[in-house]
Amino acid sequence: MQVFWTDHALQDLDRLHAFLAKANAEAAAHVLQSLVVAPANLLTYSRMGPMLEKYEPREVRRLIVGSYEMHYELKVNSLHILRVWHTRENR
Repeated sequence: MQVFWTDHALQDLDRLHAFLAKANAEAAAHVLQSLVVAPANLLTYSRMGPMLEKYEPREVRRLIVGSYEMHYELKVNSLHILRVWHTRENR
């Protein structure tokens, strides 16, 4: 199984990093690294996150990484990271 990041998810990472880097560049880099490596666990346990009904019939699930939420879609041989945001953000 392969992991793919959508353009929206990559933009989310850029936005989160830019926001955090204003206050602490080292912390921003640490958070970004944590978010980028988190999907590796999904390669073994792809259904570990709860299913999100609002996306049905697609199989979209949620993964919590620290204070961040990641939505990902499972397909036959791939996993697509759809969006990433801080849980305090209005979504």
